[in-house]
Amino acid sequence: MPRQPGQVRKEAAATRPTWVVISLSPKLLGTTADGWNIEPLAPALTDNHSQNTEHDSIGWSDFFADQLTPEDAAFAPMRVATVHRSRLTANFDADSIRLNLPTHAKTTDFAVGDWVLADPETHILHRRLAPRTLLERRVEGSHAPQLIAANVDTLFIVTSCNADFNPARLERYLALVNEAGIDPVIVLTKADTVADAADYIAQAEALQRGLVAVSLNAKSPDAVQTLAPWCSPGHTVALIGSSGVGKSTLLNTLVGPDQDAPQATGGIRETDAKGRHTTTSRSLHAIPGGAWVIDTPGMRTLHVSDLASGIDSLFSEITELAPHCRFRDCTHQHEPGCAVQAAIKAGTLDAARLDRWRKLLDENRTNTPVQTGARGNKSVSTWAKKR
Repeated sequence: MPRQPGQVRKEAAATRPTWVVISLSPKLLGTTADGWNIEPLAPALTDNHSQNTEHDSIGWSDFFADQLTPEDAAFAPMRVATVHRSRLTANFDADSIRLNLPTHAKTTDFAVGDWVLADPETHILHRRLAPRTLLERRVEGSHAPQLIAANVDTLFIVTSCNADFNPARLERYLALVNEAGIDPVIVLTKADTVADAADYIAQAEALQRGLVAVSLNAKSPDAVQTLAPWCSPGHTVALIGSSGVGKSTLLNTLVGPDQDAPQATGGIRETDAKGRHTTTSRSLHAIPGGAWVIDTPGMRTLHVSDLASGIDSLFSEITELAPHCRFRDCTHQHEPGCAVQAAIKAGTLDAARLDRWRKLLDENRTNTPVQTGARGNKSVSTWAKKR
């Protein structure tokens, strides 16, 4: 039985009470024969979890410890490692276990990287802890968002130095990552196939203020050193990108040759550099040195929905100019006194960026669900359905 912290207080009429903090089994909580009162100490419960080095090594922090209550004492923190259509697995006590879901719970309610509380003996899931960061997207035709990954510190947006490189598609990924509050890094694979990757790096870093892009050969051990600044002990990174860019190859390089089952890899079509899906589910893997990486399947399409703040961060050079326009409702198209159009004429703003900003804003407005109807009888719809 897991040991829980407790508190002992000696009652005495003529002396000041003496407090001693010890670790006790829950079976001992109560009153002893000599008058000692043994009471649970709730704050120590969270301290015990936050100081657990095993949990710390897979991403546990005070953010999650602060969510624990005395009612959670019988349950153990576990981190979701894989999400399949009908099952979940989690990391617990250096092992991978299958979680047993309670009635009415669905695997789609959880993301790889989630922290959950479960019974350490039966592995029945008790509850999910609120994530620190959550990457999710809306899929066309679905009311609920699809959960991609949780509690990620850095997201590697993977593309390649060939025909797959597409600034407009990278902007979609960046808007998604910005909305989740995760730090993005553009990873350019297949750098060994071009004479110089500097132009690709420059184009990628120009997409967002402060954005970092790196180039590498996903098959080379040097890739581990290139990405090491974001892979410190206890940190979690995730790989996202289209099929065929080398995510699975990069994952195998990061995890190393000692992994139990290397991810399958596939080739690309020479005509357009498009690849086939080789990763079909999301999964959490240990990186030698103490970091963790989440692999995700390639995305064929990435619809923009409910990403207003993410788009603002992505196009900060436009959103910061807008307040200087003469008209508050300026569309930045033909109005006099438009600060955005003035920047384009001065050569400090790319007109193509403005076009892509407008396209993403329109798509986001069309796809973002809104509540309509009278109070007490509201329904959710999108602008697209109203047209």
